[in-house]
Amino acid sequence: MARRSEELDWRRVEGIAPPLGESQAEAVARELDERLGVRVYPASLLAAEGHLFFVARRAEGLGKVLGVVSGDPAFLARFEGARGEGALEGGQAHWLLGELSPANAEALRGLFPFLVAQPLGLRKSAGCGDRLGLATPGHVRAIRKSTMAPILAQQSIRENARTGRTPQQVMDEAMWGVLQEGWRGGFGSDADHLKTTADIDVCAAAGFTFYTIDPGDHVDNEANTAGVERLRQLAAELPWGELETSWEGTVAALGRAPIDLGDFSVTLSEEDLLRAAAKYGKVVAYTVRMYRHLAAVKGEAPFELEMSVDETETVTTLAEHIYIAHELKRLGVRWVSLAPRYVGDFEKGVDYIGDLAAFAASFAEHFAVAKKFGPYKLSLHSGSDKFSVYPIASRIAGELVHLKTAGTSYLEALRAIAEVNPSLFRRIVAFARDRYPTDRATYHVSAEVSRMPALEGMDDARLIDLLDDFHAREILHVTYGSVLQHPDFREPFFAALEGAEEVYYGMLERHFDRHFSPFAETARATGD
Repeated sequence: MARRSEELDWRRVEGIAPPLGESQAEAVARELDERLGVRVYPASLLAAEGHLFFVARRAEGLGKVLGVVSGDPAFLARFEGARGEGALEGGQAHWLLGELSPANAEALRGLFPFLVAQPLGLRKSAGCGDRLGLATPGHVRAIRKSTMAPILAQQSIRENARTGRTPQQVMDEAMWGVLQEGWRGGFGSDADHLKTTADIDVCAAAGFTFYTIDPGDHVDNEANTAGVERLRQLAAELPWGELETSWEGTVAALGRAPIDLGDFSVTLSEEDLLRAAAKYGKVVAYTVRMYRHLAAVKGEAPFELEMSVDETETVTTLAEHIYIAHELKRLGVRWVSLAPRYVGDFEKGVDYIGDLAAFAASFAEHFAVAKKFGPYKLSLHSGSDKFSVYPIASRIAGELVHLKTAGTSYLEALRAIAEVNPSLFRRIVAFARDRYPTDRATYHVSAEVSRMPALEGMDDARLIDLLDDFHAREILHVTYGSVLQHPDFREPFFAALEGAEEVYYGMLERHFDRHFSPFAETARATGD
């Protein structure tokens, strides 16, 4: 096979070659397709040190492979797969086609730093949760047009259990998506909503860099409305040894002088402090334990911490945020973002429910605390589809904001299935309606089955409209685990998406453009 251009001479590349242009990549891909019997993703082509790497789809059907081409057969021993050799691009070559396996993923990470998850620091960022392991290419396409730094591997332990995935699978599948799309801009990885040190250990072993500690079980919601005498009792029962202070020390630190928060100051009364300590004192102690364990496990390896109290019953007040931030800092915790429980409702998969003016005023107060005791980012958890709050958060926080999405990518998968396999979609919707009363128990949602549009008599062309209905969205959102674990749905679900992946990627790209564009517009307006 004669080489069509000197630019195709991967044999002479030193270091890592820059990405090929679109037309050049397509030409190389066509030649590889013809010779190796696969369908190469042109954007994945990567030449380095006299070797060529790519991701391809098997020509005979579903399934993807890693391709490695080299003039040195010994180099291929780093990877696992089936080997071949012959004339390729004007000379003899050796090649390997292997599964997208953990071993091959690890070998690639050893060669290419941009395939290794990294801390993102205080850059404005977005977590692109992917419950299926298929969404990263669509996420990357939206990220390319945005001002956000991406977290592309993100899943909670709860989600792992419900989807049948492991933290290592989450990490590897995101990496394969990064390679497939040729993304070299770096990405983070979020071990989300961790509740135990065992959770930390398994995620650290998989190479996660961003750890979201979820101390929600330790919030004392009684303190939100208790009287002063009861608050004193609750405060007396706090683990003061673990907190390495006393009530008197807390008062001395936070209750004797105004706290300067930049544009305004605040003086915390005894009741303010009692309520904050009683409500969140055990949260602080737990977070410190988790942080110190994480630091010991990671050793010299870099990591970032997020603390989240968003999935709790009661709003985090200004005084309570001050208490949390002051105490964590006093105890040596370093964190990059924090998710309070904001005013209003952040329900799953739908827009913000509440007074936007009240949210803006409260968010500005929280941001003042984040600047005072950090700086750190304010995190928008359950942030999927909260289109009305994005301009507010971006205008107030600028770069110091983190948007966390998750189930919205699953909903876009259902949108794709509604288009390409209406019959499967109908069966999933009917099943979800039956499962919702059970599955909603662990989520903050208000959808009602009785208010969901009926499937009966609905044309196939209108099925996709269910994904824009409040009640249908929430019902479909929280039943994902039951759907993915059901033997009648799992295989056809993935087969439908893999067979129409460009449909899915396109829907993801458009949907995440809507998520990211408000932040880009504000960044341009403010000169960030």
